[in-house]
Order: sequence, then structure tokens, then C-alpha cells
Amino acid sequence: ETLYRKVMFPLKLTGLEGKFGIYATVEGGGISGQAEAIMYGIAKALLQYNPELRQTLKKAGLLTRDAREKERKKYGLMKARKGYRWSKR
Repeated sequence: ETLYRKVMFPLKLTGLEGKFGIYATVEGGGISGQAEAIMYGIAKALLQYNPELRQTLKKAGLLTRDAREKERKKYGLMKARKGYRWSKR
């Protein structure tokens, strides 16, 4: 229920609820992150539909992409930061 409200937030904010049909396919991450990705995609689509909505969407923080990505694995380590266990003897 909360994730559904999160996905529909851009439509509710702009007063266009019920005027569009939404079909989205997302991969990776958890369901909360996927809901936020759909919310971001809907906000970008609404911006293409009507550029005058930019100020409303921007003020609500819906046009900011979450830039966090997985850090690459480094050589000599098991993962990006996790090292192998060191023993003196």
C-alpha cells in the first residue's frame, strides 16, 4: 500500500491521477528501490507530457536521480572493500 502510494505520488501531486495507464518493467534492487525508480520514471514522463509541471515536480524532489551504484571489485580483495582474513602464523 505504501509503495503504491509512492509510485502514484507524481500523478497525485500534479492532479493527473486516473488520466494515464502505467505499465513499467524494472530489474534489480529491492521492491522499495524499484518503486522509487518507477516514481522517477513517471515524473520524467510527466515532464515530457507537460514541461510546465517542472517546477512542481522539482520542488517535491522527484527529478533527482539516485546516483548510487555498486562499487567495483578491487584486485587482492574478495569484494570491493572486504579483504581476506590475515593471520600472522
